[in-house]
Amino acid sequence: MQKLSSELQRLYLFGGQAYDAQAPAIDVVSADGMVRTLVIDFHKTADEQHWLRLCDVANALQTELGLPAPAVSVSGGECYRLWLSLAQPIAAAQASQFLALLHKAYFEDEQIDLGRSTVELPPCLHKPTGLWAAFINPGMGGALAEDLGLEMPPNDNAQAAFLERLNSISAEEYAQALATLHRKHEAAANALAAVVAPTPAAAARNATTPAELLLKDATLEDIVRHLHAMGIEPTFRHVLKN
Repeated sequence: MQKLSSELQRLYLFGGQAYDAQAPAIDVVSADGMVRTLVIDFHKTADEQHWLRLCDVANALQTELGLPAPAVSVSGGECYRLWLSLAQPIAAAQASQFLALLHKAYFEDEQIDLGRSTVELPPCLHKPTGLWAAFINPGMGGALAEDLGLEMPPNDNAQAAFLERLNSISAEEYAQALATLHRKHEAAANALAAVVAPTPAAAARNATTPAELLLKDATLEDIVRHLHAMGIEPTFRHVLKN
């Protein structure tokens, strides 16, 4: 128990907080409005898509954003969770912004609570289901996709072993990830704008083509340009006369 408490303190608890399996709900926002633990839920879906989505996001956090591996847990019946630990706490508003950027980039179709103030810290009994919330081995998580909880309380030493390999996100890693997310969203916005707005050349062509083109006055080039502007790809068939 001492080892487990030490690991939970190192990663997720503020000074003065303590792990209590009988009262597991902890404040993730300190009295002075700071956050050091970010939690992302992946709710149960058909065909175990919640597990596959979690894996995709966990991999992206590491490969695209350069962050250390997050912890993975089952909540005891409702969802999988990813746990991100910050070496230096940030303001709650900044934490919400960072989660919102992650949400938009990687799991926009998943529900997210940007204003979460408390969370049940594993390992603990999830009373509504009678199952245990626990940190799990990421390589074995798919086996729990249906129940999302353990029938028996997990071993404290095993829980500590899952956590001792993990590192908190340094201030430098956080800043780099935040900058990468901003660039990603800026690139996506620019790409969308390029699709919606016509290029100068296309705008110039459209300007030279009357909206109500009279076919009797139009050249073949005018007709093709007009059809393209309407999103139609013309097909011409040459008919041989007898």
